[in-house]
Amino acid sequence: MVRWILIAVLSIGLVGAGIWGYKEHEEKNAVLIQAENTYQRSFHELTYHLDVLHDKIGTALAMNSNTSLSPQLVDIWRLTSDALSNVGQLPLTLLPFNKTEEFLSNIGDFTYRTAVRDLKNKPLSDKEMKALNELYKQSGEIKNELRQVQSLVLEENLRWMDVQLALATQDEQSDNTIIDGLKTVEKKVEGYAETNIDSPLSEQTTKEHKFNNLKGNDVSKQEVLNQSKVLFKLQNKANVKITKTGDGADIPLFSASYEDGDKRAYMDVSKKGGHPLSLLIERPIKEQKLSLNGGLEKAEKFLENNGFNDMTLFQSAEYDKVGVYSFLYNDNGIRVYSDSIEVKVALDNGDVLGLTARNYFMNHKKRDIPKPTLAEKDARKSVNEKVDIKEQFLAIIDNDLGEEVLTYEYLGVLGNDTYRIFINAMDGTEEKVQKLGNSELNYALAR
Repeated sequence: MVRWILIAVLSIGLVGAGIWGYKEHEEKNAVLIQAENTYQRSFHELTYHLDVLHDKIGTALAMNSNTSLSPQLVDIWRLTSDALSNVGQLPLTLLPFNKTEEFLSNIGDFTYRTAVRDLKNKPLSDKEMKALNELYKQSGEIKNELRQVQSLVLEENLRWMDVQLALATQDEQSDNTIIDGLKTVEKKVEGYAETNIDSPLSEQTTKEHKFNNLKGNDVSKQEVLNQSKVLFKLQNKANVKITKTGDGADIPLFSASYEDGDKRAYMDVSKKGGHPLSLLIERPIKEQKLSLNGGLEKAEKFLENNGFNDMTLFQSAEYDKVGVYSFLYNDNGIRVYSDSIEVKVALDNGDVLGLTARNYFMNHKKRDIPKPTLAEKDARKSVNEKVDIKEQFLAIIDNDLGEEVLTYEYLGVLGNDTYRIFINAMDGTEEKVQKLGNSELNYALAR
C-alpha cells in the first residue's frame, strides 16, 4: 500500500515538474520573442530615421528663407534624438558603436544651436553651409550602409538575438552578418573629420475637409453592383458582395468586393452621386505591351469617362509592368494640389487597376482665385540662387496652417538632387521646399 502511495506521489511530482518546466519554457520564449521584436523595431526605425534625416538636411540646403530654415533644423534635431533612442535599444553593449552615436549627437547639437538663434540677424555662414553640405553627404553614406544591412536582415531572415549571443560569447564561427554590417557603418563614420561640425550648424500636406462637394442623387445597391462589374471587368453572373457603411462613417458609402482564384477587386463608392472614391484590382500581369505613355492615354480616358475633367498629369512611374499616374486639378492654368487623383494602369492590356480619388472629392470646389500681386521675376528672387530652375508653374497648396495659398512653383536642381519650391505669389514668402525622391536603389543587386 505504501509502495503505491509513493508511486502516486512521485508521479504527481513528475507531472507537476513537467508542467512547471513547460510554463518556464513558454515564459522564456515569450521574453525572447518580445526582445527580438523590440530589436527588429528599433533597427528598422533607425534605418527609416536616417533616411528622413538625409532628406531633411538636403531640403535645408535648398531653402532660402530663414523663417522656413529654423523649423527645418528643429526637425533635424528631433530626428537625431529619435535615431539615438533607436541605437540605445539595440543589443550593442559589447559592440563599439560610439562613433555613430557621436556623429548623430553632433548633428543634433549643431542643428539645435543654429535653430534657436536669430537667423534673420545672424544667417548661416559659409563655413556652416559647407558643414551642412558635408553632413548631407555623410548621412547619405550612413543611410546606404544601414539599408544594405536592412536588406540582408529581411532577405535572410536574420535574428538580433543571435547577434546578442554572438557578442556575449565572442563566437567567431557564428553568422555575424549584422555585426559585420554595423562595423562597416562604424568604420565609415570614424573616417569623417570632426571638423565638419566645429560650429553650430515634403510631400505637400493637404488639409482634410468634409465631403461637401459630392454631386448627384443617392444611388441604390443595385446601381453600385452594376457599376462595380463594369469597373472590375466582370461578367453579369459574377458574384460581387456589396456592403453599406454603418453609423459614424465620415460619408455614406457602398463597398464592393470580389474574389475568384488569382483575381481580387475592391471599390468604395459614395452613396450620393455614386462617385468611385477608391478602386483596387489585383491580378497577374502578363507580358507588357503598352509603354508608360500608352498607359497614360488609358488613364486619361478613364478619368474623362468618369467625370474627372480638367486634370493635368503631375508625375508618372512604372512598377512591375504597372503604370502609376498622379493628376492635379487644373483651374484655368493653376495646379491645385489638394484636388489630386492617382490612377494605376496594367501595361499588358491597359486595364485600370487602381484609383485613389478621396482627396479630390474631399477638397474639390469652386474657388475665387486672386491674381498674383508679385511678378514671377520678383518671386524667383526668393529662391536660393544656387538652385538651377528648370520649370515653373502657378499652384495652390496648403500652407502649414492648412490654408490654401497661391504660389509660384519652381522645379529646380541643386547638386545631384531635385527640389520643388513654392513661393507665395502675394508676398514672396517661401512656403514649402520639397526634396524629390530619386529612384529607389535595389540594395540586393547593389551588393
